[in-house]
Amino acid sequence: MSPPRPELAGARRLVVKLGTRVLTHDDGSLALGRIYGIVEVLARLRREREVILVSSGAVGLGKDALELEESPRELSLRQACAAVGQSRLMGLYQSGFGQLGLTCAQVLLSQSDFDDRLRYLNLRTTLSRLLELGVLPVINENDAVATEELAYREGESVFGDNDRLSALVATKLGADLLVLLSDVEGLYARDPRQDPDAPLITTVEDPDRLGGLEIGGSGSGAGTGGMKTKTEAAAIAARSGCHAVIASGRRPDALAAVAAGEERGTWFPAQAGLPARRRWIAFATAARGALYLDAGAVRALRERKASLLAPGVARIEGSFRAGEVVELRDPTGVLVGRGLASCDAEAAERWLGGEAPEGVRNRDALVHRSHMVLEPSS
Repeated sequence: MSPPRPELAGARRLVVKLGTRVLTHDDGSLALGRIYGIVEVLARLRREREVILVSSGAVGLGKDALELEESPRELSLRQACAAVGQSRLMGLYQSGFGQLGLTCAQVLLSQSDFDDRLRYLNLRTTLSRLLELGVLPVINENDAVATEELAYREGESVFGDNDRLSALVATKLGADLLVLLSDVEGLYARDPRQDPDAPLITTVEDPDRLGGLEIGGSGSGAGTGGMKTKTEAAAIAARSGCHAVIASGRRPDALAAVAAGEERGTWFPAQAGLPARRRWIAFATAARGALYLDAGAVRALRERKASLLAPGVARIEGSFRAGEVVELRDPTGVLVGRGLASCDAEAAERWLGGEAPEGVRNRDALVHRSHMVLEPSS
């Protein structure tokens, strides 16, 4: 008898993300039994398929080791906790997988690993070779050196408790399935903390229609992610041609059930995928600035599939260089898309005043259509 989700049962390359709330109990203490149970399932899956693990938890383990009473908020203290906790986290995985005859490898990533396309491609080569060698890569954000200033607007988090990182890894490696394990069953139509009778959404065919839902955060302050970052990560994966499921990592049978194609959690079916270069523009690299467009420019991009010309830009935000990714926003600030700027921010400002950069005509594109990815229209 065929499972309800045969596409998932046939997935050959999986990325599994464990959130902090899966690795810990409600009081913040380490859930060793749960961790080793998931390790055992991952080991079974690895014998039949290619598996990559993206794991949070380093900061929490470091906090416990340093005997801090509260989760650190100061960036430097979070980095110190991560430095202490990362080795402890890998020790758990090396012990667990080692006892089951598997070798795992630690891979620490920061946003800058995705910003530079050559490093982006080299990372894919490294991870692919590890999989060929039968190794199970364990990926985490490099919190010990990562800074929030990597995003062009101060205060933006980089990966959001590794949710977005797991989506980037899944799309980068051409994974068939991304499983985001959390402390909840999946995505609900309403916040289940406020409404215990809220129905679980089993399938999200169109992630762009989720805007009307009240998507809340995590059940506690243990992690930096929440349901919003998980749905965004699942949407990134789905738009890139990878199935995604949000499910409960606190249920011992959930991961195996999802991988077997059973109806667990919330499924985001894969859509027609973007080409690799457009995926990099759309999702992988951090935007270094924003171009605020007038209404006519927005219509030209959406209706005529035109390139963005300087006269269509009302103002510029941020500091960027030629070839870096910028956000394209409408007059109200709503994100329209992302693209590669053909010149730096200073030259772009002059261009808006009528002084085109040297060697460039006024009718040349500030962002060319071939270097642009638009958000789906509502």
